[in-house]
Amino acid sequence: MKTKVLLIVIALTALQTVIGQRGVRIGYVDMEYILENVEEYRMANDLLAKKVERWKSEIEQQQATIQQMRDELNAEKVLLTKELIREREDEIDALEAYMLEYQQDRFGPQGDLVLQRSRLVQPIQDQVFNAVQELAAAKQYDFIFDKSADVVMLYSDKRYDISDQILRNIDITRKRNEREGKPNPALEVFEEIDPDLKAKEEEYEQKKVDRQSALEAKRQAKLKEIEERKKAYEERRKKMLEEREAKRKAKEEEKENEPDNENN
Repeated sequence: MKTKVLLIVIALTALQTVIGQRGVRIGYVDMEYILENVEEYRMANDLLAKKVERWKSEIEQQQATIQQMRDELNAEKVLLTKELIREREDEIDALEAYMLEYQQDRFGPQGDLVLQRSRLVQPIQDQVFNAVQELAAAKQYDFIFDKSADVVMLYSDKRYDISDQILRNIDITRKRNEREGKPNPALEVFEEIDPDLKAKEEEYEQKKVDRQSALEAKRQAKLKEIEERKKAYEERRKKMLEEREAKRKAKEEEKENEPDNENN
């Protein structure tokens, strides 16, 4: 706590010095908001959540098995010798110890959940840090804070929130790296969480291509339908004009023949 207070005091002192020399530019980012809007993080986080549900289910099944064994032992104790009771209790205790060890390996302070979540967040944090550095240099920011960090922000004006700018910079960098064939660190972590990433990515890309093809086919069909309707309308219009012209000529011929009929 003393360290945090000291850091804040140092920051405020530096801020006062800068303000005394020139106008100061301050911004902040909301890391939680950024993570929620980075596609790779959302996808990997969903996969990690599914893993967590599977781990919880496995632990619950083990707990149910242990409880069932205890109930059966209690019901059968009157029929068993002390040696058999001790053997059954040792078996149950061993299963319970294994279950607790498994639970610790998955959800403990150094467990898989903490480690995988840390590996998941780190590449995104690195991207945010790089984007912040670039933006700060380009727009001459003096201070950029993380709203979701331990630094207490009692009030933050939305106009100083540069989270969306950081997201845009991350997206630009991602697209540039894709064009240059550079690997995406976030996707590399994604592969650790889901070994079938490549197949899923290919499936996703194929679905995207199929969807675009379907939309294009639908658009072309609509254009063809419009063109056919236009052509049919032009043909009807042409036929109507021809019929009207034929009727007009027929009337003119009738008028020209009227004197001849009178003379006859």
